[in-house]
Amino acid sequence: MKNILFYSKLFTIVYLFSYASCSNSSDATTSEGTPLPTDTISYTDEELLNIVQNDAFKYFWNYAEVNSKLARERYHTDDNSFESNKITTGGSGFGLMTILVGIDRNFVSRSEAVSRLTTALDFLENADRFHGAWSHWIDGNTGNVIPFGADDDGGDLVETSFLCQGLIAVREYFKNGTFEEQALAQKADDLWKGVEWDWYTRGEDVLYWHWSPNYDWIKNFKLEGYNECLVTYVMAAASPTHPISATAYHQGWARNGAIVTSGTKYNIPLIFNHNGATGTVGPMFWAHYSYLGLDPRGLTDQYANYWNLNKNHTDIIYQYCINNPQDWVGYNDKCWGLTASYTRNSDGTTGYTAHQPNNDKGVITPTAALSSFPYKPDAAMRFLRYLYEEKKNNYVGVAGPYDAFSPQYNWVTPRYLAIDQGTIAPMIENHRTGLLWNLFMQAPEIQAGLQSLGFSSTQHGF
Repeated sequence: MKNILFYSKLFTIVYLFSYASCSNSSDATTSEGTPLPTDTISYTDEELLNIVQNDAFKYFWNYAEVNSKLARERYHTDDNSFESNKITTGGSGFGLMTILVGIDRNFVSRSEAVSRLTTALDFLENADRFHGAWSHWIDGNTGNVIPFGADDDGGDLVETSFLCQGLIAVREYFKNGTFEEQALAQKADDLWKGVEWDWYTRGEDVLYWHWSPNYDWIKNFKLEGYNECLVTYVMAAASPTHPISATAYHQGWARNGAIVTSGTKYNIPLIFNHNGATGTVGPMFWAHYSYLGLDPRGLTDQYANYWNLNKNHTDIIYQYCINNPQDWVGYNDKCWGLTASYTRNSDGTTGYTAHQPNNDKGVITPTAALSSFPYKPDAAMRFLRYLYEEKKNNYVGVAGPYDAFSPQYNWVTPRYLAIDQGTIAPMIENHRTGLLWNLFMQAPEIQAGLQSLGFSSTQHGF
């Protein structure tokens, strides 16, 4: 790959990958229990941003599933486990956008990326689909569905919407390029237009998350706000082939206006009722997944100003970590961020949970702060410096920051999840140049879909 000498060419410093041998119970010490040394190298802001974006890019390039070239669900460096050939649909959508960042940042050549993306989209064309939607997990060898859980062996509309967000960005990036690039753009266009969004309403004024040919609508999970699913409604309204009505958005997602709240936390307006988080906010990924492409700057509808919504969400999580009501060791203005990720179980093993103020386990997840650069850049930069200048040996591995760590328990999990690594490079790039926001928001279908739901955007002129 042509970016092997990237750092030595771009910077005058030598960037070394050195990380701890890790276990489930403690990964911040040597096998003898001696604390690992911290780093003393100092970087400029631009150097740090390039480094962490390139590191996150590696997850989707160096560690992609071999056959499909899409994103593996996870990678455990402690046992070298890739979860076999398990592809994640939503994480692959984030990976498509990460690769576009990689092209713009010269982490990979444009021609290499076009070849890789063509293979990936050819695979998606032949993978199992359920009224156009892909499943949550896909077998990278066969394209067959891998059940996500009980009764969940069919279409996952939310994961599909995350993938389609990436397909729109790919189309817009390559649509005026070479013959091969235009063919790739057309493939991306055909794939997203094949999703039968209207099927997933069941004839009602709301979208449903799942449908299975074996279990039908047994999951019975309506997409009702507020959580990570806003972009699902945007994609469904934007579809030129299988659109939903605006009524589904207003009655289903917005709950006839009940999505709005006048509540505050730390004197910061909540704006929306966050599902399952009465009086506070949910995990940070709710301000990331839908907004890799959907630009919240100047975006409003009758319910919210979406920049204020996400900025306030970030400010509340940050303030919560500063206040640190549970007195966890390590929480401060440079070590903050709660979101869904791996976690430390009470017995010291590794689990998974959605960290948030009402579910705080003393675990910090790097993607929470790093993907919040657009909303709180100074605090995000302090966290980035903490990771790479103070704790790189402890908390950073072969594909960037590990998924989660806890100073309280001297614990880090040396593992990666696609959906967590996948928001880092795109959201940082949106902060730096607006690349993914501009690509997604320039799509005529997206503008038309947003307007049909009552949105306007001062940033993008509609």
